[in-house]
Amino acid sequence: MEYPLSFMSDGLKLSGVLHVPAGRKPGQKLPTFIVLHGFVGTKDKSHVELVARMIEDMGYCAFRIDFRGCGESEGARGEVRCFDQVADTKNALTFIAEREEVDAERIGVTGHSFGAAVAIFAGGIDERIAAVVSFCGWGDGERKFRGQHPTPEAWARFTDILDRGRKQKEETGESLWVSRFDVVPIPEELRANLSPKAQFEVPVETALSMYSFRADDVVANIAPRPLLLFHTANDVITPMEQSIRLFEKAGKNAELMIPTGVSHFPLSDEDAPHTRSLVQAWLDKHFPTPLAKGA
Repeated sequence: MEYPLSFMSDGLKLSGVLHVPAGRKPGQKLPTFIVLHGFVGTKDKSHVELVARMIEDMGYCAFRIDFRGCGESEGARGEVRCFDQVADTKNALTFIAEREEVDAERIGVTGHSFGAAVAIFAGGIDERIAAVVSFCGWGDGERKFRGQHPTPEAWARFTDILDRGRKQKEETGESLWVSRFDVVPIPEELRANLSPKAQFEVPVETALSMYSFRADDVVANIAPRPLLLFHTANDVITPMEQSIRLFEKAGKNAELMIPTGVSHFPLSDEDAPHTRSLVQAWLDKHFPTPLAKGA
């Protein structure tokens, strides 16, 4: 069952969809995940919609949201700021905790790619978050970008974009807009996994916000709450070393999974059932639901 909802975040109306498992009994409060989309993406027709449906099938409520400026939410289009997205996550938690279907003491956050970095940061600064699940996330924006633009020539092109964006903003007050693929390169064969509602141009200030964003600095604060860092070995978009570094900095009850045979979009691949089985086993152990199969 799905319920379109809206909530306020810093004066903006944001859009969300709450998934409630069909097996929920009247009055029953269930553990819940807030589900965060990736870079200028959307909650709809996207990889995080697949994540939300997977979580619902496993017996959890799932609340997938559009960050401000994305999808059906209010806000300037494409003007993504990392700490604004952390605020949106915290405000989504405050809102969804009041729903009758939701166990307010057991609300986790999960995200994919950029959304995973936001999920980790939010978990590190907000003790209300009971668990964090990261899919192909990152912890250090500058190091991530260096991995995404690995040759000297590619790095020079990327940093030139940043420099030109800063200069244009200072001299004219206007943002320099660039292709999202100049910021985060995605191979042509994987672009079909992007939502048709995603945005394909961003201001350079968005890249600068990501450049200085460091979930690495707060990941240890999640402990002893459970943290799953799921990162595919074949990820050609977000370097796998980002999750390895996060794991090295994380504390108790953190687990790192690096499956092979799947891409940056693990639920879109033929091996998606393997992804589901790994996540299911982790949830059963660290963040169980009363609706789990065999419960």
